[in-house]
Amino acid sequence: MSRTPLEIRPVGAADHAAWLPLWQGYQRFYKTEIAAATSAVTWQRFLDPAEPMHAALAWRDGEAVGMVHWIFHRSCWTTGDYCYLQDLFVAEGVRGGGIGRQLIEHVYAQARAAGASRVHWLTHETNEVAMRLYDDIADRPGFVQYRKIL
Repeated sequence: MSRTPLEIRPVGAADHAAWLPLWQGYQRFYKTEIAAATSAVTWQRFLDPAEPMHAALAWRDGEAVGMVHWIFHRSCWTTGDYCYLQDLFVAEGVRGGGIGRQLIEHVYAQARAAGASRVHWLTHETNEVAMRLYDDIADRPGFVQYRKIL
């Protein structure tokens, strides 16, 4: 495990080549494939300051080793926005070293700075390793997700 400090910073236009393999790794982890056109639109949204979508990369020794995406949205329950942590991924060879925790804490800090009332996210019920971390740094409210794909 490297002792080089981790740097987490927002993505910029020059970071696409570093982001894309992590984004693709995330999709492989969840056994899904997102159309290239959708990924291209998502990337452009991250770069547009008018969009509520954000992304950051975790860098170590000049290599992107993790990514996180979050979206601010309104809530009927609070005056402050909520922050949905949509995607979190750490490269396979460096998992277990605290990078995921630091990426989540980065989102917490961004949400606080934006005046958000809550950070929330979903994970698959089989993602037991991640859930051990999540149980340590967040509350599990007991809600069950329902959805209808349109």
